[in-house]
Amino acid sequence: MATPPVPRFPWSDPEIGERVTGAVRAYWQARRGQAGKQKLKGATDAGARGEVTGGQHLNEFVALLCTVIREAGFDGDDLRFKKGVEIPGYYRPTKKWDIVVARDGRLCAAIEMKSQVGPSFGNNVNNRTEEAVGSSSDLWRAYKEGILGVHQPWLGYFFFLEEAPASTRPVRLAKSVFKPDPVFKGTSYAQRYEILCQRMLLERNYSAASLLVSPRGGTGTYAEPKPELAFAHFAKSLYGHLIACA
Repeated sequence: MATPPVPRFPWSDPEIGERVTGAVRAYWQARRGQAGKQKLKGATDAGARGEVTGGQHLNEFVALLCTVIREAGFDGDDLRFKKGVEIPGYYRPTKKWDIVVARDGRLCAAIEMKSQVGPSFGNNVNNRTEEAVGSSSDLWRAYKEGILGVHQPWLGYFFFLEEAPASTRPVRLAKSVFKPDPVFKGTSYAQRYEILCQRMLLERNYSAASLLVSPRGGTGTYAEPKPELAFAHFAKSLYGHLIACA
């Protein structure tokens, strides 16, 4: 019997780029809209917080990944976002993920999605790092303990960062008891996120990671600092795993 062909990823690289551009444009529109609503209510938050407190800015990216998941054969109760996304942990009872794919009692994939805009980039880098590493460590430990079944899931980390002078210029290292890893010397916050994502892949905290950097505006302009952190690679890795999982 001939082996059935492996389904190809549904979009070409140019098509992926067009879809990501649309999601980037929607992200900035959502932030502007949220800030405007705050002003109309007379409750404008300090700094960029007015754009953050409404949430849901990554909805178009969520929709994009959900389309990939559906193309791989998962829909209905198999695909969960917004609701029903709690996964048991080892160090805590449960944690909410942004997208969860499960079928027949098997966890197939879980995705964490984060973003950050200025002006206070330095105040959040360490928090984001601790969240990313802690969430993955918690899930994998739960998996090793048999809490999540015997099938290894795919774990993804997506991060959207504003491209601005404060995020792209070199930052001085803070004083510490011992010398920091030299790799961080002379780096910007954007580069530190690159290092974070690369090292989380190296240590297998996540199966794939994606880092997008974009300036404010309505053009949908964005950059992907590292090929291994490109959205296309991220989406194809997810798709390939789900095809096998299905």
